[in-house]
Amino acid sequence: MLVRDVMSTGVSTVKKTDMVRAAVVKMLSRHCGAIPVIEDDNKLIGLVAVRDVMLPLYPGYGDYIHDNVHSRDFSEMEEGYAAVLDKTVEEIMSANPFTVSPNDPILQAASYMGLKHFRRIPVVDHGLLVGMVSIGDVNRGLFFSV
Repeated sequence: MLVRDVMSTGVSTVKKTDMVRAAVVKMLSRHCGAIPVIEDDNKLIGLVAVRDVMLPLYPGYGDYIHDNVHSRDFSEMEEGYAAVLDKTVEEIMSANPFTVSPNDPILQAASYMGLKHFRRIPVVDHGLLVGMVSIGDVNRGLFFSV
């Protein structure tokens, strides 16, 4: 079974000049954890995940070294979320994301997901976005086709 047999098409996308807020709204409305970033010709240039939006708010390990209770003001961190939403997608996206081809075996895609701790991977054909494949897509393909 190939990635093309299980991947999702009609994927919501954003442009690098879009605001992070717009990307988050699209992710929430589609119940997905990541959204591809494309150029006008549908060329994949990046990926924005919920993790990319939240990561700037998380305290770093160094914040806990001296005092794990008083080192960060979590209310202040939460107030910083508005600033993250007002950034452009380009400022937080993962550029040149790992991709798979529609002709790759689904177990190969699943293997990459396991090794890299990904839950979804963009599917690209000759540099152009053609879909997304998630671990759920792989599971449905493997377990419901038997």
